[in-house]
Amino acid sequence: MRRRVALALGSALAAGTLALALPGSALAAEGVLVVGGVKYADPSGCYDTDSRPLTVDNHTDEVALVFSGPDCTGDLLELVAPGESSVSEFGVSVYVD
Repeated sequence: MRRRVALALGSALAAGTLALALPGSALAAEGVLVVGGVKYADPSGCYDTDSRPLTVDNHTDEVALVFSGPDCTGDLLELVAPGESSVSEFGVSVYVD
């Protein structure tokens, strides 16, 4: 009897964990993010560019964050709201989730 209860609880816990993990893969921003002239559909994560100055056109439903270093490191320089555009002289990378 104890084994059945433990198995049932373990199965319920595993199902709950899986249910919480799966939506994380679908949490990309919806729309198009344009970084340095390159378009990214339904972006998620960090985008580096060698384009100077860094241009960002945010046609997504999330805020884009502009950083001074590669791989979204360094100082946070500005926030680009959905539907907004920006030109950043010192921007190197952009993060959107």
